[in-house]
Amino acid sequence: MITTKYFNYKQIANLAGLHLVWLTAWSTFVAAIYYFFQWQWMTIPLVPLTLVGTAVAFFVGFKSNQAYDRLWEARKIWGAIVNSSRSFTSMLYAFDTEKGEMHYIKDFKKQLVYRHIAWLYTLREQLLVPTEWEHMSLERHFGEINTKRNRLIKAGFPDYVRTHLFQQKYLSEDELGVQEDYKNFATYLNSKQAKDLNYLKNKKVITDFDHMQLQNCLNDFYDYQGQSERIKKFPSPRQFANSGFIFIVIFIILLPLGLVSEFSKLGDWGIWTCIPFCVIVGWIYIIMELVGDYSENPFAGLMFDVPMLSICRTIEIDLLQMIGENDDLPEPIASKNGVLV
Repeated sequence: MITTKYFNYKQIANLAGLHLVWLTAWSTFVAAIYYFFQWQWMTIPLVPLTLVGTAVAFFVGFKSNQAYDRLWEARKIWGAIVNSSRSFTSMLYAFDTEKGEMHYIKDFKKQLVYRHIAWLYTLREQLLVPTEWEHMSLERHFGEINTKRNRLIKAGFPDYVRTHLFQQKYLSEDELGVQEDYKNFATYLNSKQAKDLNYLKNKKVITDFDHMQLQNCLNDFYDYQGQSERIKKFPSPRQFANSGFIFIVIFIILLPLGLVSEFSKLGDWGIWTCIPFCVIVGWIYIIMELVGDYSENPFAGLMFDVPMLSICRTIEIDLLQMIGENDDLPEPIASKNGVLV
């Protein structure tokens, strides 16, 4: 997540700076052909160019709205995980019968909270596994650029790759030993929570009503996990996502062909003046496309993501304090270079 108030020039250059090269090259090529060879037949009227540009703007706007919806839904899901995590721990320690004061019961409840913290980090790790349509999976140049961006994020946030250490801290050796046996380890951890809650109910540590309330929280966690996995594993429909890029490329190819004849009315120098205007207009459309394109994958491991590590750490600190472990609390995740993960 970008945390700076404004999208600064470094972030813009990082996102779309390379596109200035081919935009400038194409606009210069068209202007040079027109200037040196006087090929007026290659120009097109402004009216069809304007119609194409308007249609593309509407289409890209629609795509950006859908991408924002996916991003905002992902953030709401993780916001709900924060609230339900606090409720779960609060109820777990508030619901007691006369048998709830036994020492082993306290350790048992503590293990439930620990396992929930491990579930948070495990779910985050599973959501960060790249899918074939995300930017780090692209072939050749663009995939390498995004892989490098991901490596820079990892280098700036050491805890980004320490999920296994968090699991070792909060899970028992037996639970860690079976991790490789489950393709969805987060689901296993939640199911283990349900079994332990049922154990507390059978031991009369909590009442049937208390058990129902706590189980509802676990059901919510299943819902949130499923909703996150839906966004992760079902891409924005490619017929919309890819069509917008194709339309923008067509528009940018036509753009200097429509503007060069208009600028030539200012004189020979006007032909060359059309170059920066073509670059600016084309670059604006490209940035509109890229913002939507990157926002549609909120768990991709890049700077546009939902800051899951920061959210996990916030929940971890809150829950540890709620169960009375105020010593040696981990530090909150702070943004670095305008990015929070």
